[in-house]
Amino acid sequence: MKSYSTEQIRNVALISHGGAGKTSLAEAMLYTSGATNRLGRVEAGNTTTDFDPDEAKRQVTISTAMAPLEWEGVKINALDTPGFFDFIGEVRSALRVADSAVVVVCAVSGVEVGTEKVWSYADENDLPRIVFINKINRENADFDGTLEQLRRFFGVKVFPLQFPLGQEDNVRGVIDLVRMKALVYQDESGLQMQEEDIPDELAAKAEELREKLVEAAAEADDDLMEKYLEEDSLTEEEIRGALRAGTQEGKIVPVLCGAATANLGIQPLLDLIAGALPSPVDRPPLKGTLPGDGGEAYRKADPQEPFSAQVFKTLADPYVGRVNFFRVYSGTLKPDTQVYNINKDKMERIGNLFYMRGKNQVQAEEITAGDIGAVAKLAATTTDDTFCDKNNPIIYPPIDFPEPVISFAIEPKSKGDEEKVGAGLSRFLEEDPTFSVERNTETKEIIISGMGDMHLDVIVGRLAQKFGVEVNLKTPKVPYRETIKKPFSKEGKYKKQSGGRGQYGHVFISLTPLNCGEGFVFEDKIVGGVVPRQYIPAVEKGIVEVLQEGCLAGYPVVDLQATLYDGSFHTVDSSEMAFKIAAAMAFRGAMDQAEPVLLEPIMDVEVTVPENFMGDIMGDLNSRRGRIQGMVPGQGLQTIKAQVPLAEMFTYAIDLRSMTQGRGFFTMKFSHYEEVPHHESEKIIAAAKKEKENS
Repeated sequence: MKSYSTEQIRNVALISHGGAGKTSLAEAMLYTSGATNRLGRVEAGNTTTDFDPDEAKRQVTISTAMAPLEWEGVKINALDTPGFFDFIGEVRSALRVADSAVVVVCAVSGVEVGTEKVWSYADENDLPRIVFINKINRENADFDGTLEQLRRFFGVKVFPLQFPLGQEDNVRGVIDLVRMKALVYQDESGLQMQEEDIPDELAAKAEELREKLVEAAAEADDDLMEKYLEEDSLTEEEIRGALRAGTQEGKIVPVLCGAATANLGIQPLLDLIAGALPSPVDRPPLKGTLPGDGGEAYRKADPQEPFSAQVFKTLADPYVGRVNFFRVYSGTLKPDTQVYNINKDKMERIGNLFYMRGKNQVQAEEITAGDIGAVAKLAATTTDDTFCDKNNPIIYPPIDFPEPVISFAIEPKSKGDEEKVGAGLSRFLEEDPTFSVERNTETKEIIISGMGDMHLDVIVGRLAQKFGVEVNLKTPKVPYRETIKKPFSKEGKYKKQSGGRGQYGHVFISLTPLNCGEGFVFEDKIVGGVVPRQYIPAVEKGIVEVLQEGCLAGYPVVDLQATLYDGSFHTVDSSEMAFKIAAAMAFRGAMDQAEPVLLEPIMDVEVTVPENFMGDIMGDLNSRRGRIQGMVPGQGLQTIKAQVPLAEMFTYAIDLRSMTQGRGFFTMKFSHYEEVPHHESEKIIAAAKKEKENS
């Protein structure tokens, strides 16, 4: 692939609801441009961008893949992103480095939940976009209905530049409203396209839609509006210029149509990407911060500016090693040089540079400002890191990755595979910022968390495929606590005589409840030396050790004060060990009588849903023992704030998606511990005793 200047580059994210046809569209774009010599199919598992075995097996995109191609003197870096919510982190990282987006919408399904989501993400990144209505050759395809939906959901700035020529499996091409010609496809490859006159029966519809398009184009430019009002017409070149300006300013969202699997409508799409969507030069300078004082700094997409780049994606492979994908925001990067990773404060040696086309590496002589490249085997670099000139430092803001929402405990099926599991999970942490691993010291479990059940299912599959280790997933144990509700005092005496030196320890301990979150406090109230000074630390140690396992269900004990107020000793037989054992005996005896109770973690939960789902969601939260704290209205959405026990939230991500048709989302963080209701407490204690008996 030849080198392109910054002005000749288009970084375009393909985004949509799952199943709308992004991967097929990327495949058709590669084939039409000549980057590949065959049209792969998702069903056959042979597309360029869905190269991972999991993607081929599931027939869904899991990871953003690059599809660089050349068209009419322009290099288009297409980023094929996932459509399922479980992999939304990949979409967010792609939109960070893209300069524009193609929103793919299915002509049969119309605007779906994912369409709304990715549109809002494009809004957050202020990205110009065009819409491609795909699958116009399918049964029940409805271009006009889908267009109406788009305008209803996203506003009147959505304008068609085309509509289908023919219906369903009789589609022969598209009517181009800018050229006012029918673009008719001559063979099944979709590569031979011919301009013809618009059929008489479609002429009136074409004239009506073109008139609206010309008005929209004129409104994007004051001079053109004046000419349009005077002459009631614009030239084709004036329309194209106005479309380019209006699209880049977000005043117009052009709509094209086609059928990716039939390679129909792809040339006009590539023409519009090259002609109307912005190059990196057309985008505002990127804002970063200066190290130290945190002051603002900016970089223009200019090869002459000091070098800067950001890593937006990492692939970790047990055989190839780590591959970092990055976008150069300013300056130029060449092979066999060194760059400064400011996040890690480390110089990294750059070896070979390459572009990725799916899994294939295309060697690059340099990566210039605005372009996207990849490099392998860097020592310390991970996703979100900024590369820069050490003498002109800048730090780019991190990508806004969502927090994981679902968790499972993971355990190897075969004993002895714990190290393999740990090594595999560490690799996945490197490449997936929406995945997390926690080793819970209380429950002795490894907890993995992700964006959904499919997300974690993929992780498990890759552990088996790449690291040869099979695991089970199960609901995590809840980290309950135990405490007391009333004060109680108890004597503890340990006396043992078995020939030779005996053992003697004798203490009186009182337990007092503390407020939630105060932990454990030990108080020494010994007077007169009834317990010698040297044995008091042993008393505290004996209590601290038994705190780890309460008397109800074996959970850690919290929020109480233990006071040592009396005791006795033997000049010969007393020892630290004897006092430690005596203290533990006194503590256990006192706790049994101090009204011990179970505590459970309570989470602060914020659920954001469309207004029409409010009743169902509030009812469901109440059924989970949740307490509604309030509601915050938004634009067509409501955010419900509630406090819910963690034990009720492990499958909430799946349930919420089902209840809201995928439109709802939530965040959750720990708030505090509080007492478990009696009927729930009995179940937990019984289950803990049964587990102890079986172990």
